[in-house]
Amino acid sequence: MQQERGRISGPNPESEEVRLLARIAAGDRLAFEALYRTYFSRLSRFIGRMARNAALIEEVVNDTMLVVWQKAATFDGSCKVSTWIFAIAYRKTLKGLKASDDPVESDASLYEDDSGNQPEQTMNRQQLQQTVAEALDQLPAAQRAVMVLAYYHDMAYSDIAEVVDCPLNTVKTRMFHARHRLKDLLWNERESSR
Repeated sequence: MQQERGRISGPNPESEEVRLLARIAAGDRLAFEALYRTYFSRLSRFIGRMARNAALIEEVVNDTMLVVWQKAATFDGSCKVSTWIFAIAYRKTLKGLKASDDPVESDASLYEDDSGNQPEQTMNRQQLQQTVAEALDQLPAAQRAVMVLAYYHDMAYSDIAEVVDCPLNTVKTRMFHARHRLKDLLWNERESSR
C-alpha cells in the first residue's frame, strides 16, 4: 500500500479500503490510522464547505471517524467505502449545524492554490473562488451538499444519493435548483461589481 497526500493509491484503492475496514473491525489501530489519514483532508474540505467553523469541522471529522471505528463491522459492501464514510460525515455535519448557532462565513484560505501563477492571476482566481464560496453559502444545506460532493469530491449522483440518504431523482432536482440559484447569485454579484 502506498500513501500519496493522505490518499491510498495503487491498483485498486477501493479494495484496499475494504480490507482496511475489515482490519478495523478486528480492532487494528494501524489500519484505522491509515484510513484516518486517507480521509482526514477530504472530510475536512467537505465539512468545511458546509460548516465554515473550524471547531465544528474538527469535531465532525473526529465524530465521523469514531463511528467508522465503532461500526466498521457493519459495512456491508453495498456501496463504496467513501460513500459510507461521507454519509456518516454528512449526517454528523447536519446535526452539528442544527446544534450550532454560529453564523456561516467563508474562508478563502480553504480554496487557496499555491501554484506558481502571477500575483494578479492568483488574486483574480482567489476572488472568484471567494465569490463562488459565498454563493454556495447562500444555498440551502441540502443543495450545497450535492454541489460540494459532485464538484469538489467528484462523486456520481448515485453515490451522492446514498450519502445524503435520498432518491437519485431528488439529488438531480437539488442539483438543478442549486445550479440555477448559483447562476442567479453569481450573475447578481457580477452585475453589482460593475
